[in-house]
Amino acid sequence: MIIVNDLKPNMSISYEGNLYTVINVDHNKTAMRQMIVKVKVRNMRTGVINELSFTGGDKIEQAEIEKKNMQYLYDDGSHLIFMDNDTYDQIEIPKERLTWEMQFMKENDSVIVTTYGSEILGVSLPDKVTLQITECEQAVKGDTATSATKNAVVETGLSIRVPLFIQNGEMIVVSTSDGKYCGRA
Repeated sequence: MIIVNDLKPNMSISYEGNLYTVINVDHNKTAMRQMIVKVKVRNMRTGVINELSFTGGDKIEQAEIEKKNMQYLYDDGSHLIFMDNDTYDQIEIPKERLTWEMQFMKENDSVIVTTYGSEILGVSLPDKVTLQITECEQAVKGDTATSATKNAVVETGLSIRVPLFIQNGEMIVVSTSDGKYCGRA
């Protein structure tokens, strides 16, 4: 148990049967009242962002989240298969739980799988990944008055906007947080 006054961003907590990651903590102390601690949290199971309010000095349970470095092996149609790099154990995660992450993972990529006890919570991707352009529109001459972009599709199937100078087959860096072009690889 930890005191809510000591909460910091990226801490994991268990509250009312839910697992949360702390995003932001706000302490509000007025003259003769007890301190109010407002905590902005993300539910680790659903991804929903909530705000919880506590009285200063309340205790809350800290969740022990385990992170394992694993390798993405393949997609079997309904599940994604991952292998533990140390024990070579394989786990399956349903595809519908990883719809966003699938757009950035290629076979044999290393990812971090987060678990709570025996429950698999999800996959943490690196901040940026390198992907190859498979389809790309042709640039139209004279479209350069502003920072013009065109549509492209990368090897994982993600549709993205890229600058006009990017061609088919080029390697680009893509941000996994918002799915936007960051630069050439």
